[in-house]
Amino acid sequence: MAATDVARQVGEGCRTVPLAGHVGFDSLPDQLVNKSVSQGFCFNILCVGETGLGKSTLMDTLFNTKFEGEPATHTQPGVQLRSNTYDLQESNVGLKLTIVSTVGFGDQINKEDSYKPIVEFIDAQFEAYLQEELKIRRVLHTYHDSRIHVCLYFIAPTGHSLKSLDLVTMKKLDSKVNIIPIIAKADAISKSELTKFKIKITSELVSNGVQIYQFPTDDESVAEINGTMNAHLPFAVIGSTEELKIGNKMMRARQYPWGTVQVENEAHCDFVKLREMLIRVNMEDLREQTHTRHYELYRRCKLEEMGFKDTDPDSKPFSLQETYEAKRNEFLGELQKKEEEMRQMFVQRVKEKEAELKEAEKELHEKFDRLKKLHQDEKKKLEDKKKSLDDEVNAFKQRKTAAELLQSQGSQAGGSQTLKRDKEKKNNPWLCTE
Repeated sequence: MAATDVARQVGEGCRTVPLAGHVGFDSLPDQLVNKSVSQGFCFNILCVGETGLGKSTLMDTLFNTKFEGEPATHTQPGVQLRSNTYDLQESNVGLKLTIVSTVGFGDQINKEDSYKPIVEFIDAQFEAYLQEELKIRRVLHTYHDSRIHVCLYFIAPTGHSLKSLDLVTMKKLDSKVNIIPIIAKADAISKSELTKFKIKITSELVSNGVQIYQFPTDDESVAEINGTMNAHLPFAVIGSTEELKIGNKMMRARQYPWGTVQVENEAHCDFVKLREMLIRVNMEDLREQTHTRHYELYRRCKLEEMGFKDTDPDSKPFSLQETYEAKRNEFLGELQKKEEEMRQMFVQRVKEKEAELKEAEKELHEKFDRLKKLHQDEKKKLEDKKKSLDDEVNAFKQRKTAAELLQSQGSQAGGSQTLKRDKEKKNNPWLCTE
């Protein structure tokens, strides 16, 4: 039976249900758009430039919002990065915008290491994302991606050439972030000077090998406008949050004694070009370039430092598990080797300590013997001296006794003579005494 006959027989007794809409997989882009809109987007901007070049004012002008922030001074001891995140809403699209400013950049006398805090900050965001990727339970769909998507490098409107600090900093950053150079406060120099300044900046960037972000031209829908805008780099911009009435319209502008500079007038500055390229046309490409180019380069270098490789020495595929097992065995071997070295070192130190203690004990015994012998000698001397003193005392006592005996005998003899004289005197009164 033919399929049409079967469908006709089934349809004869069934109720026809009209379709609610178009059915087909060509609705997949709409599904992706709806899902992305519901989740929202994030975009992170790094503003690098000297203090006073109007970085905060330009951000306020770009997004037509007054962002909160503290004004920076020129007395910072070093370069500090200040990050602020804002939730913006436009129509039904939500954007989590993060603006990172470099406080104190270019204000120090020694500017040799001014770029290091910026590089460390960018690497720290890459490292945080990498650690989230390496977790067993990843939550990347809810993870706040803090990787820098674009770096707006503010160049002072000197009209001469780039400073050494600018060249060194951009050279250190070009492999880590998308750099868009802009000339800040472009109304400070004339149009002819500005044209020459742009040419000078471009030639210096090329001669020093600095890779700035080029607007993509591979997409036919934006190839023409991006190709045209690449020729206008670096953009000369002016920022202002003050609105002035020009004609019948209120426009953002800057009022000077000699005239008015309109921010959104392309004859006055390139602000509109910057806004179109940064926000309307290439925001997603900047996000994609950050992930596929700069982050992948950091991730590859980091994993290679950890010892992970895609191929073995024979150029054969090397699985991550095999690499992990090899590194684990290598680590355990090194750990066991270090443990054995520490054990041997401990045994050696114990032996050395025992030898030191035995030597100290021997010295103590020798010292004790010397002191004991010295004590015995002193004791013998004292005993001999005591014996000598005892002999002298005994001799003295003997002499004393003899003297006392003699004295007593003498006194007895003297008394008897006196009695004899008294008797004789009594018997002979005529006897004279002297």
